[in-house]
Amino acid sequence: MQLAACSRPFALRNLPLVPHQLLARRYTNTPTPAGGLDDPVAYCRELVRKNDYESFLLSPFYPKELQGGYFALKAFYVELATVQEAVSNDMIGKMRMQFWKDAVKGITDGRPPRHPIALALFEASQRVNLPAYHLKRIIDAREHELHAPSHLTVDSAISHAEATTSTLLYLLLALRSLHSSSTYSHAASHLGVAQSIATLLRALPFHASKGRMVIPAAITAKHGVNQEDVFRTGPGTKGMDDAVFEFATVANDHLMTARDMFKETGGQVSQEAFPIFLAGVPVQSYLTRLEGVDFNAFHPSLQLRDWKMPWKVWRSSQTRRF
Repeated sequence: MQLAACSRPFALRNLPLVPHQLLARRYTNTPTPAGGLDDPVAYCRELVRKNDYESFLLSPFYPKELQGGYFALKAFYVELATVQEAVSNDMIGKMRMQFWKDAVKGITDGRPPRHPIALALFEASQRVNLPAYHLKRIIDAREHELHAPSHLTVDSAISHAEATTSTLLYLLLALRSLHSSSTYSHAASHLGVAQSIATLLRALPFHASKGRMVIPAAITAKHGVNQEDVFRTGPGTKGMDDAVFEFATVANDHLMTARDMFKETGGQVSQEAFPIFLAGVPVQSYLTRLEGVDFNAFHPSLQLRDWKMPWKVWRSSQTRRF
């Protein structure tokens, strides 16, 4: 079913479509790779494998019957996170976001658009309750990011992280029917902030090459960083390593706080919730590697995958500590 087409009264079908509806038609009619509309979960799995290898690596720890929902949520997140780079201007980006707002409503109403991610989300929502307000919160945050990609303060960066990465973790808790636990929710909130900051730092060289600064302006100003020098020369810019250290410390503090939520169990997470908190393993790995190169976020080794990651994930799974 095409979005906002079949549900119209006949008399309205010949009226001109507004821009976001035009995009929706093109978006849902765009040819998809093999397994797309015929196998939405396979499409989502491949999208995650190509764009978020670490999340792909964590997928086997979810029960088999929930892996489709896991890949649907992760693919949804990847899709929204990459809109900024996939479109040529903010207007097209906003139209994409409108498509996903309409898609979430369609999923809720039992009328998902013919897009593999939307279909996979709808299939997951038939098994468990995936709160639509969490999906909408991620969309709204990514839409805001289109015209305000940088943050002035650490608080602003944290708020954005909570609205995106932390909210995805809330959805994963919902997938396992664990979202009513305040301990899990609070821990997920802090882990999401740590994960978001680690991701930003990891992508710092890429964003700098595009003329964007991912470290809040309050931190770069404090350390005398000239952002234009970062954009032109990258590594070696005066004060940059100190700024990276301070922002990484924020991530580490939130990771530690997330772990502290499980003090009463010796740091061990329940079998049901542990797959969600396994996301802390790649965060810790990156922060440790960053420290190993004296917080030079441009160091080439940081752009490579951690070849020990599968072993680190397995080791963490044996103790259920992240």
